[in-house]
Formats: sequence, C-alpha cells, structure tokens
Amino acid sequence: MQETAPRAAIRLGRNAVLTFALITLSLFALPGHALAHAVAEGDKGYIQEITGINFIPFMYLGAKHMMTGYDHLLFLAGVIFFLYRLNHIAIYVTLFAIGHSTTMILGVYYNIAISAFIIDTIIGFSVVYKALDNMGAYRRWFGFQPNTKAATFIFGLFHGFGLAAKVQEYQIAQDGLLTNLIAFNLGVELGQLLALGAILIAMSYWRRSDGFWRHAYTANVAMMSAGFILMGMHIAGYVKSLA
Repeated sequence: MQETAPRAAIRLGRNAVLTFALITLSLFALPGHALAHAVAEGDKGYIQEITGINFIPFMYLGAKHMMTGYDHLLFLAGVIFFLYRLNHIAIYVTLFAIGHSTTMILGVYYNIAISAFIIDTIIGFSVVYKALDNMGAYRRWFGFQPNTKAATFIFGLFHGFGLAAKVQEYQIAQDGLLTNLIAFNLGVELGQLLALGAILIAMSYWRRSDGFWRHAYTANVAMMSAGFILMGMHIAGYVKSLA
C-alpha cells in the first residue's frame, strides 16, 4: 500500500530525530584524527605536487570538505532549525558565508597559525550555543535574547579559521595561491548550498508532521550533546598533542 503524505511526513520526522541521535552516538566512535578533520593523504599528496592556478581541483576540495564537515553542517542545521522563510534563511547563510570566507582566505594567505584543536573546540561550542538558543535557554537564564545574526557572523569567523587550518595542512604552493583559495572557498559555498538544500528538504517534510514540535526540543538536546562531545574530544586531542 502506498504511504500517505501525512504518514510519510511523520516517519521522516522520526527519522530526523533518530539521525540527530545517531550523529551524537557516532561521535564517540570517531578516532582522534577524524575529529580533527585530518586532510586525506591522497588529497594532500596531490596538492603538494601541483603548482600554479588549479581552479577546478581546489573547488572540488572545498566542496568535499564542507560536505563531510559534520560540525559545520550541525551548526547550519541549528541556524535554520526554526527559519521558515527563504529570505530569512538567505540572510543567515550569507552572514555565515561572509564570516567564514573572510577568515579562511586571510588565515591561509597571511599564514595565521592557530591550533586546529582549539578552533574545532570553538566550532563545537558554536553547535552547543545554537542548540541552547533554539531551546530558548538564554531568555530563561538571562532574561534576554542574544543577537542571532551577530552570533551567526561571529561563529562564521571561527568556522573560517577552522577551514584555514585544514587548508594550511595542504601546504599549497605560493604560485597562484590567492586564486586557488578563492576556488576553494567557492567550492565550500557550493558544498554548503548542496548540504543545506538536503537539510531544508528533510526539515520541510518534518515540519509538516504533528511530531515536529514534540521532537524539536529532543533534537536540539541531541545536537547540543554532539557539540559537547566534539568540544571534549578536541580538548583531549589538544592536551594529547602537547604530551
């Protein structure tokens, strides 16, 4: 029997909550190098062998990193969790993009060295922050609502430094560096749009179900838990790197 639209929406909503929970649990099983988003050896070797402008390869690498960057995607999922209008989504995504594009390009171009573990800990905190924001914690705790647009932009700056730390691992040649960085950033934006589109499709179906408001709080608790796990593991990785 063909599944009706309401039942399909309910099933998708339950699957969405389950997905958040599985992401949280799966983080426990990730090894340290995965949590640090270590650059794939094949990609690193290829980049180190080429010189000059290589627009398409760097676009591909940027898109690949964003599509597999679970911490970036968790934050974006939190940002759009309660956004319904496309113009509102566009504003927040643009603020995030401006933030991470600025620090990613400047961080690599001027070789600003920041520990990837420290930046990734802050990125994990951004997931916690946004989940708590979605749960209305700040209004209950402090009696006011922080500026969500400013927070999205500021955390975008930190996410950009996270991207810069990964790009620096490629040890890109100086010849054609700026153009290649722009290509990488365009790839990041492309990957972000593709991932965001998939998240929005799933969210739109989930929001149509009766279970959305019942499970929204639980989903954000799972998201917050994932952020705390990321923070803890990156802090542990940083301490281990000092030993």
